[in-house]
Amino acid sequence: MAWDTEGTRRRLREAALTEFARSGFDGTTVAAVADRAGVNKERLYSYYGDKKALWDLVLGTELERLAAAVSVSGTDLEDIGEFAGALFDYHAAHPELGRLLQWEGLRGGPPADAIARRAHYQDKIEQFRSAQREGALDAALDPAHLVFALIALAAWWQTVPQLAELITGASPDDEERARRRHFVVEAARRLCATTPVRGG
Repeated sequence: MAWDTEGTRRRLREAALTEFARSGFDGTTVAAVADRAGVNKERLYSYYGDKKALWDLVLGTELERLAAAVSVSGTDLEDIGEFAGALFDYHAAHPELGRLLQWEGLRGGPPADAIARRAHYQDKIEQFRSAQREGALDAALDPAHLVFALIALAAWWQTVPQLAELITGASPDDEERARRRHFVVEAARRLCATTPVRGG
């Protein structure tokens, strides 16, 4: 019977995502990933090399999935609120990404796949700058700071859920999640508006 190589690789990636999100790079062992995947540890090494290569792959894959799911171009940025809302939705559905990024920051050192990630964010900054030139966004705002602020506005709810609950006094049920999303959308619109925004 043929060995399901792709299925084994997928199980290893999924197990690594779970373990890294829970325990970070330093707290995760290759043995724990292999055990969760139900795969021999030596097979993990043969497929992915070492733990660092697996970490880079997992984080890089999650960031690629985000970029594919929440892409913007040109006039899409005319409704910056919906862009922020889409970011919020993605992070709410994939809280592991925020945890991975937190662990990466706590670990220090150079970020995984820094060249590609920097290029991706530079593209985003240029899209925002173009939208500012077209009058869709407030031109007085630094576009790089704006990209970072919108990511933080959308993602921080899931990254530190305990803080969100302590401050708002509400657990993230469907109703509260909808209220948070509405806030993110309206706050992004007001932050970036070229003219005062009323209502909401």
